[in-house]
Amino acid sequence: MLRHITRPGGQTACVPPDGSPAPETLAAVDIGTNSLHGVVARMSSGEGGPRFEILEREKEMVRLGSSGGDMRELSAEAIDRVVAALDRFRQVAEVHDAPITAVATSAIREAENRDELIERAWLEARVHVHVITGVEEARLIHLGILQAVPVYDSRLLLCDIGGGSTELLVGLRGEVLASRSLKLGAIRLTRRFFDGDRVTPSDLESCRRHVRSTVAPFAREIRRLGVEVTVGSSGTINALAEMAVRRATGSRARSVSNLTLSRLQLDELVHELAQAPTAAARAELSGLDPSRADIVLAGALILEQVVHELDITEVVVSDYALREGVLLDTWRRRHGGSLHHLSDLRRQSVLNLAEAMDEDPPHSLQVAGLALELFDATVHRHALGDDAREILEAAALLCNVGMFLSHAQHHKHGYYVIRSTDRLAGFNDNEVERIALVARYHRKSEPKAKHPEFAGLSADQQREVQVLAGLLRLAIGLDRHHAARVRSVAVKDKGDRLVVRASAVEGEDITLEVYAAAARRELLEAALNVGIEVVDHG
Repeated sequence: MLRHITRPGGQTACVPPDGSPAPETLAAVDIGTNSLHGVVARMSSGEGGPRFEILEREKEMVRLGSSGGDMRELSAEAIDRVVAALDRFRQVAEVHDAPITAVATSAIREAENRDELIERAWLEARVHVHVITGVEEARLIHLGILQAVPVYDSRLLLCDIGGGSTELLVGLRGEVLASRSLKLGAIRLTRRFFDGDRVTPSDLESCRRHVRSTVAPFAREIRRLGVEVTVGSSGTINALAEMAVRRATGSRARSVSNLTLSRLQLDELVHELAQAPTAAARAELSGLDPSRADIVLAGALILEQVVHELDITEVVVSDYALREGVLLDTWRRRHGGSLHHLSDLRRQSVLNLAEAMDEDPPHSLQVAGLALELFDATVHRHALGDDAREILEAAALLCNVGMFLSHAQHHKHGYYVIRSTDRLAGFNDNEVERIALVARYHRKSEPKAKHPEFAGLSADQQREVQVLAGLLRLAIGLDRHHAARVRSVAVKDKGDRLVVRASAVEGEDITLEVYAAAARRELLEAALNVGIEVVDHG
């Protein structure tokens, strides 16, 4: 179990027990619709999992997606603010020699010009920004709040209200039972319903009706699953908790983590906020950060309607959220049980999708195993790392999911399925794209510059896709009978060519497998710039 200590200022930190390995530092950035949050932490492992101690916290208001309705365009000024904030945070992280994992949520996820921000973030701030899906965002927030609130053994409902979206998730013992990302955010709804000078009763009722209608479909599933405790995270919920503390104690809260906000308290706060008809009037309310005065009412109404729709009596507040989840997820990827296969979470989500949509899972498992053997045996040639190995395994397990739609063009259907599904937990958007492309090129056309999805990758990632798809094509040939006749493969490097030696299961004839693999060698030959020969090793 984690051992918690209270630091000056009321902060809670997770610390390693004596004798644990030397710590390392990691940094995480959450680029939200309203704010950019950065954190630097000293990480270490111990019995029960990773621990961390927060060294630095940074927050800057960036106010992305300021247009009303759906937020499709990031303004030049907003991009400038994000890039400048990332550059400043990178300098903070460099002081601690902490590599940065940066994730972007609703506003960037929906923006048609998001590539401009991502490119400038790298060129000007030297920070790679990963755009994550709403479902992945909810999973990471869930991981983060479990480090702050003792609800691991309870069936919990997570509610995280951001500037552009609200994430709802039902979880138990670290597992996600159901989740949704709803287009309900404090900035989004403010721009849609409260963009005038004064809030009117009709504005309030219109906003409430919109929130109820959006929450209601998923609320039915939440009621079916049942929850024991509700946890709230995000700036809106923290702000409401701080207001409640000020009213109850007359003083400012040192920390809102693990405080409870009752339904009655929430109703009173919403009434008070609604009675202040302008942002200037709300800025004068006790306990409220003035910088949040213009958007807090919309955020409070989202929480109000979630609480009322689900008949929730109280909300436990977590001051840990997405960025802490990113820290722990990054640590797990670096120090998981094995560096040579998918982590349980990621691999299980891949297997679940394959089981649902692949008509011959044993064949895909055999192909995946052979592809990984080929990857390991040729690593001296392709020089790809463990992250590429994960991409290959996932693509091999999923390359036939398109058959669920149609056998003809199933490689193209597979790309669509992989890109469209919300079942792939633990992968960021770029990783899902690479998995989908490797699966798409397991047959028929080779990768071409005229294919827009392939052209959108960096040069290094294009080469990775070519190599991995080439390895996958060979592996598929080596199971041509779909009967696992090939026991193992080895590769002999003869300088001018690679000799792939297939060993048969005792008593099996693999003549067709050797022929089929040799017929599929051209993509890998081009990717590795070497001839390939496939033989029966006897």
